[in-house]
Amino acid sequence: MRQDRDMLKVGLIGCGFMGRMHANVYSALEGATLVAACDKDPGRLTQYAAEFGCTPFGDFDQMVASGVDVVDVCLPTFLHKEYTVRSAQAGKHVFCEKPMALNLDDADAMIDACTEAGVRLMIGHCIRFWPEYALLKQIRDDGKYGRLLSVNLTRYGEFPTWSSDNWLADESKAGGGVLDMHIHDTDYIHYLCGQPNHMVSVGTVDQTGPAHAFTTMVFNGTVAHLEGGWNLPSRTPFRMAFRAIFEGGAAIMDGGPLALYENGKDPIVPEFPKMKAAGGGNISDLGGYYHELKYFVERLASGLPFETVTPQTSRQSLATTLQEIRMIKGS
Repeated sequence: MRQDRDMLKVGLIGCGFMGRMHANVYSALEGATLVAACDKDPGRLTQYAAEFGCTPFGDFDQMVASGVDVVDVCLPTFLHKEYTVRSAQAGKHVFCEKPMALNLDDADAMIDACTEAGVRLMIGHCIRFWPEYALLKQIRDDGKYGRLLSVNLTRYGEFPTWSSDNWLADESKAGGGVLDMHIHDTDYIHYLCGQPNHMVSVGTVDQTGPAHAFTTMVFNGTVAHLEGGWNLPSRTPFRMAFRAIFEGGAAIMDGGPLALYENGKDPIVPEFPKMKAAGGGNISDLGGYYHELKYFVERLASGLPFETVTPQTSRQSLATTLQEIRMIKGS
């Protein structure tokens, strides 16, 4: 175990749903400790600091100046650029939640600020780290079942009503369900298959913006279909699923645990350890949240570069999702 003096000291801004998820993770990590938190709501900040044993700050600059090594940005999307740039200018490494930003200019400003300051930036595209999805990536890369023929990625649920001041309902702050929720699968398909040769996207737009996407991408020898959004009735259960069909097998996670199928053999159901999440919202397992922050902390400590996710891959996923939105609005 690393000694306390070697631990990365984390200051987190945004003590809502995702901020609580991250605090759960830091409580379980050996290489980092959450020492400070900042939030505009004094009551929520006080409760959060007491629950997770960190120092509360009502002023962001004071938190940054308190001796933290890392700033974890769990704010609404429209604030990502501002607080990433301010953190970088203060010489702090940054972990910022997805989506990276509302537009590519903001994303570029975030990358440039961190590069100029000589600090590291990672965006929280947790699905790349979710155990079931990580195994699918490994199966595809290893060629265990031969060539990947097709893959369906699904992610949907009711509109998330728990956001502070209901900011998710404001397209100018969140970008709609396509940018906030569907981008998970857009990012993952880039990770799994690279850049598509062709893409078409249609969908629905409601009062929150582009709410639901149906996107088909064609890669070299692989067809991918992505569906995701949040325009379902209240109390509709959250669902994330995939179905990947290979030449010699299939990997399916749809309404149950991941199962692997191969002709002439019994199905295999891999077991993954579960880590209870106490953040509220639609996720009960820390899953990819734990693995992404563990990766971030370990890469900072070792000095090794980010590979699983980089600022450039996050920018590309944002660019593709924005292209999907343009197609949807034009449809």
